[in-house]
Amino acid sequence: MSDPVQVPTATSQAKPPPPHNPFTVRLALGLLGILLAAMVAGLNNRVAGLVLPDVQGALGFSSDDASWLNTVYSAGELAAMPFASWFAITFSMRRFHGIMLSLALGFAAIIPFIHSLDLLLIVRGLQGFCSGSLIPVLMMAALRFLPPNIRLHGLALYALTATFSPNIALAIATWSVDHMQDWRWAYWHVIPIGISALLLANWGIPKMPVLMPRLKTGNWLGMALGIPGLALLVIALDQGVRLDWFNSNIIQASLLAGSIFTLLFIISEWRHPTPFIKLQLLERRNLGLGFSVFFLLLILMSSAVVLPTNTLTHLHNFRLEQLAVFGVMVGLPQLVLGSVVAILLYQNWVDARFLFTLGLLCMAIACWMSSYITSDWMIQEFIPIEILHAIGQPLAVVSMLFLGTSVVQPMEGPFVSGIINTLRALGTVFGSGVIGQFLSYRTKLHSEYLIDQAALQDSPTHAMRQLASQISEQATVLATADIYRVFACLALILIPVVLCMQYIPAPKVPAPPAPKAD
Repeated sequence: MSDPVQVPTATSQAKPPPPHNPFTVRLALGLLGILLAAMVAGLNNRVAGLVLPDVQGALGFSSDDASWLNTVYSAGELAAMPFASWFAITFSMRRFHGIMLSLALGFAAIIPFIHSLDLLLIVRGLQGFCSGSLIPVLMMAALRFLPPNIRLHGLALYALTATFSPNIALAIATWSVDHMQDWRWAYWHVIPIGISALLLANWGIPKMPVLMPRLKTGNWLGMALGIPGLALLVIALDQGVRLDWFNSNIIQASLLAGSIFTLLFIISEWRHPTPFIKLQLLERRNLGLGFSVFFLLLILMSSAVVLPTNTLTHLHNFRLEQLAVFGVMVGLPQLVLGSVVAILLYQNWVDARFLFTLGLLCMAIACWMSSYITSDWMIQEFIPIEILHAIGQPLAVVSMLFLGTSVVQPMEGPFVSGIINTLRALGTVFGSGVIGQFLSYRTKLHSEYLIDQAALQDSPTHAMRQLASQISEQATVLATADIYRVFACLALILIPVVLCMQYIPAPKVPAPPAPKAD
């Protein structure tokens, strides 16, 4: 076992840590408001995407046109991630958070009344930008306000944005379409949650000064490069499978321009004295390795709900109401399991790297079990698999957050928040593109093989038609099994990388004050 890592000391040029705010019930409720707002951001994206067929039918859009509604939201969300923490400091956390949340809720309220596709795409992109500004504030607030004895529980709450919100969205989408019988609730459901979040955050988060002089030192050239660069990358990744990648001029232009702008943005941030995100932090082993693993982990985690729901929809025409159980099985336990992992990390005998490894093993076993999928599988066959995912995800994510954030100073928290949330948003879109392309390629490959085998048989025409349907079904099953095997191997490959991270001892919790003598 390697020696415990020493937390780096601040340099002489570093700013002093922010003044300490005593942790009170009022502050706790303020942080709860920021947590709810971050969940609003995730639900804004996921729920609307799940009911997209209902939206396009109600507004009269084609499926191709409607697909851009999710793309522009994701593009706006990612474009905001690197810059949100910097602006939250400059304009004060409470003011910036309140403005962004209010705008996101306002856009959610008016979107169902917009019937022009061009205007709807603009509003949806702006909603994504405002919502994407909310998630980095959550980690920033947890690192700033939570005392050491409960800080890991704050990181567990942040982990809910990756483990709870995307999964519970299935149940909310079902409620919107099947129970409320009104697709508009796919957008409106966040309004009561967001108003509660706004009131709690405005009441509970302490007032902080506005630091307008920071505007003179901002890396505005980097921002001008980063926003379009990241947005164009999302467009290429999100629309690549549908438009057939390099056979589309839109994808070629988006990928080329996005890569160039993003590269220039990274160079600009690296060289600028006051960057929005301090990329030099990635030179620290736990941050560089941990965030790289996190990027791949996000792709791996999508196998818990996305793949089973897509497969059962294709094989058995399942509706959202039937598939919502997947999101509930994985999502609801996260409300408890994240804090359970945090409690374990406070124990001196626990090594966070081994908890991380255990989480990866759970997901590897789940994926390997899923690789035995057949066309007869129903929901009950997935139950033990979903339980393993529900256990493995918090073990991996919360442990990764602990290992990464333990090697930074409090004043570096906003930089870490910007980096990890940018990787989180990019990893989600990248993972979706990888899964879509892999399934498309392997399905086509298996279909061609099965068709070749069928051609060797001398069957009547009506039997060939039935056989074609069976070939399509079996090709989907085989392609899904292939990607599950790839994910299982990916989880196992990540384990030695995790074990190469530096050991971090359990946080030292201050002892309670001794009672005064009479």
